[in-house]
Amino acid sequence: MNQEPQPTIVNKSDKKTKLILSLIFDGIGMLSYIVPVFAESLDIIWAPISGLLLVVMYKGTVGKIAGLFGAIEELIPFTDIIPTFTITWFYTYIIRKEA
Repeated sequence: MNQEPQPTIVNKSDKKTKLILSLIFDGIGMLSYIVPVFAESLDIIWAPISGLLLVVMYKGTVGKIAGLFGAIEELIPFTDIIPTFTITWFYTYIIRKEA
């Protein structure tokens, strides 16, 4: 039973779901601006979660690079304003024009 691998097709609802999740996760990452002193310490917890979510959401090299960048970005103080998830979505679906 030799089955050929099926090409990965991303439907529009998956694309939309990833955009919504990206906006939500970027919002979570920016929460440290609400309570600046306390929340910067929460970034230590959010950084690896953020990196892992990026790797899971965006497969392949793009996800790995975004995950590494996202984790590092969350660990550096005052860089939470960078919307890493949304930038990765934009790169994946607009610049690379993945289906």
